[in-house]
Amino acid sequence: MSTIKVSPAQILSEKSHQIAGKLKITEHHFLVPKDYTKPASPTNTLKIFARSVKKHDTPIIPNNDPAKDQLPWMLYLNGGPGLECRAPNAFAFTHRILDAGYQLLFLDQRGTGLSTPVTASTLQMRGYNDVQAKYLKLYRADSIVRDCEAIRQALTEGWPEEKKKWSVMGQSFGGFCIVTYLSFYPEGLREAFLYGGLQPLVNGPDEVYRRLYVKVKERNEAYYAKYPEDIENVKTIMKYLSRFGDGKIKLPSEGNLTRRRFRTMGIALGMHGGLDQIHDVVLRASCDIENFGHLTRPTLSAIDSTTSFDNHLIYAILHEPIYCSGGGVAPEWSAHRMQEEFKEFDIDGHEGGPIYFTGEMVFPWMFEDYSELRKVQDVANRVASDTDWPHLFDEEQLAKNEVPVYAASYLEDMYVDSGFARETAKKIKGCKVFTTNVLFHDAIRSRMDEVVRAAFALRDDVVD
Repeated sequence: MSTIKVSPAQILSEKSHQIAGKLKITEHHFLVPKDYTKPASPTNTLKIFARSVKKHDTPIIPNNDPAKDQLPWMLYLNGGPGLECRAPNAFAFTHRILDAGYQLLFLDQRGTGLSTPVTASTLQMRGYNDVQAKYLKLYRADSIVRDCEAIRQALTEGWPEEKKKWSVMGQSFGGFCIVTYLSFYPEGLREAFLYGGLQPLVNGPDEVYRRLYVKVKERNEAYYAKYPEDIENVKTIMKYLSRFGDGKIKLPSEGNLTRRRFRTMGIALGMHGGLDQIHDVVLRASCDIENFGHLTRPTLSAIDSTTSFDNHLIYAILHEPIYCSGGGVAPEWSAHRMQEEFKEFDIDGHEGGPIYFTGEMVFPWMFEDYSELRKVQDVANRVASDTDWPHLFDEEQLAKNEVPVYAASYLEDMYVDSGFARETAKKIKGCKVFTTNVLFHDAIRSRMDEVVRAAFALRDDVVD
């Protein structure tokens, strides 16, 4: 596979501010190519936003040595696809990484946050639906990694050669991006840390979802074992939702509260505290029905906030194509098709059993039930039927990898199958893995100290 040459990004602006916690945050705006396969032109550009952070200090004696600002970079890539990055002070690990001697860069991946965001309105500005569908193909890991490499070159321009490489850490889809980075631009990397991000090295999502449904089933069983009363509570809610015609009830976002949409709350089942989070909403809804005969506004808002994809079009449309690498295979709403193999997920309950929630799956009917997604339904269907997808990884390059890689993998992960993760780790030369069955997918947020300490121990210690 040939690698596309990447040139330094153009730095449009950099503004710094001190915030509480002795942090100095700089807001960066960069200009990069929209499509790296096409020549540079004024119309082939995107604006990318990122925030960097370093410790703020007030030296007794000012030090104007430029070397003091050339701390090694650590780039953070958050999960997704299509989710914006929070501010540095919102992450528990920020001080931990700064104390280790790095400066951190938090990137809004293209199409998210302030990086030329993709919404229904901005997407429709691109032209006809076929043009919009083709345009969305520029928002996968391959383009994101090229943005990263362009930004790295811009931030380290003029630095000594030995300082120009940077470290990277990625959560979930951010880890997927790092596998792409290792495949195509390893020369830019000093080391890599992956948290729940050892992506399946596949060309097509079917087997991915086939395995994930098994784990979602297990998490449903854990939920109902912890809250057995919710077996009947959920059935009561589902019966209520279908009483006047499924979807007649409107959510604050103007979406339809259907039974199938209610079940998508199960996306939280694989997170620390996710069982309790779903129970809280089920309890609230069942109490509303018992006490008033209808769902109150606070309950509808709670359901809306746990099931909304309206603010993340890239997530909804490109979630399955992130598993298409090399072409020839269309996603074709894989999660929807694979669900047919698992009768336990019948919307009325299987053989009188409990009604199972679904997981991190995107279904074609979402583009009917969600108010914003309705506007891009045809575009989503076009993307789902596309078979022309560029490569996202290079197994030959990964097999001869020289970049130190440290990964945390969770046996109980509901979003990244641990079996696939294990296979991927074996294909990345030198990859060291911390594996546990007591942490879940969001450990970098919920159990930060444990998982970050374990990952850095892989780097700093030896295995006998």
